[in-house]
Amino acid sequence: MEVFVNLTKNDTVVALEEKILAGSLVFESLNPFPGYYHELPTDAGSMYLYLVLDKQYPLEYILRATQNIEKKYKWNFDAGKAYLTIGSTSLDAIRLRHLPETDLVEKIQEAYLGQGVSFLMNKKLKGRIEAHAKIVKFLMLEELTNDIFLNADDSTFAYIVISRYLNSEEFNQVFMDVKYNWEGHEFDAARASFYKDGKLYEVVRVRSDKMDVEYLKEIQKLFEAKMPK
Repeated sequence: MEVFVNLTKNDTVVALEEKILAGSLVFESLNPFPGYYHELPTDAGSMYLYLVLDKQYPLEYILRATQNIEKKYKWNFDAGKAYLTIGSTSLDAIRLRHLPETDLVEKIQEAYLGQGVSFLMNKKLKGRIEAHAKIVKFLMLEELTNDIFLNADDSTFAYIVISRYLNSEEFNQVFMDVKYNWEGHEFDAARASFYKDGKLYEVVRVRSDKMDVEYLKEIQKLFEAKMPK
């Protein structure tokens, strides 16, 4: 099934200075999955990038531009709409992943320019930056149970339904409590939601290389136990 997903998380990023459109602001995530310690971005395929936009564009505008670019150039990459909050500054961005090579970033930016999508220019931000990120995108999910789903295109991601909404502070506290009481295989988690059959579901996005149903049920059970009543 295809669903519309909202994902929120804290991210540590750094601005790139090379292999990007001159004068533009592009962030690289230094550790996209902080709870999943043995995997850090080491090549273009595992990098997560934020191309900062000059203004807010409707989601369908970004989706249409992305589809046109993929069709024209036959490039294989993943793009989602992102909103970054850095201190009191809010930035709109395109979040890129699964790039075949780092040299493609500038070419992708130029292709978006050709589709009428422009980038924030001549704004400098240096050093490690703590950002709050919200990513919105469509995903194809495989239903493992009625409340546990696997990303059909990348089986290292799963989505488990929880019984109530958690704000950012609550989620971070619950996740810490879960990690301190977890003895199984390591995983990273982020707060998310998606629409299915006309209903909004609150979910936890899980990243791990161990994705059997029983493993995910145990994570779900512990999240439920640690959530405030």
